[in-house]
Amino acid sequence: MLLHQSTWIEISQFLDRSRTVVIPIGSNEQHGPTGLLGTDWMCPEIIAHHAQKDADILVGPTFNIGMAQHHLGFPGTISLRPSTFIAAIGDWTRSLAAHGFEKILFLNGHGGNIATIEAAFSELYAEASFARRPAGFALKLCNWWDLEGVGELARAQFPTGHGTHATPSEIAITQWAYPDLIKTADYSPQIASSGPIREAQDFRARHPDGRMGSDPALATPEKGAELVVLAAKGLVSAVEAFSREAMPN
Repeated sequence: MLLHQSTWIEISQFLDRSRTVVIPIGSNEQHGPTGLLGTDWMCPEIIAHHAQKDADILVGPTFNIGMAQHHLGFPGTISLRPSTFIAAIGDWTRSLAAHGFEKILFLNGHGGNIATIEAAFSELYAEASFARRPAGFALKLCNWWDLEGVGELARAQFPTGHGTHATPSEIAITQWAYPDLIKTADYSPQIASSGPIREAQDFRARHPDGRMGSDPALATPEKGAELVVLAAKGLVSAVEAFSREAMPN
């Protein structure tokens, strides 16, 4: 079930049977010469939307702008400051909690978001702690590549050239979902170099075409389909386990 394609009456009815919602979250940033700028928000959205087709889970609108300051040397990248990102996550959470959602699972598609999402969670929990009251909700961060079996599958599919940015696994997922948007390029070197992540000018100098340790040419829609099916299954299991967690009275 997709929240943005539902009415308020349908969401009210959903709340009678579940208090859990999934929020895909990612980033809009460069992904090398062939990766779509939306890759990091598209992957969790693709997986979550696929999962809800065969399971009674609610998927909210995708939070598609995140922590991408180090990619601002590449046209099309859009980034938030950490303080803005934390504030926005806070208001999304407060809005959902006000309607009665008690379990909010953020399905993340961007490694650069992790620290700030966790900081946003801490800010929200601190509000309750200092006020000496229950928060009334629980938050969970799941990276799509950490869902059960997904990392192992990606390593089997891409034993070399996977890297850490503009990876063939994430590009394969978008190729499967959007076959009309598949791009090709000649890479030199075939497998990009790796290095630290700092500010935008430093990143562009170290990684001139935007890749980090990866060979996106290894991606295929067929491999993307395998990843989506397994990740969707893992997401359903994660949502079910999270929903079963008891909330103190």
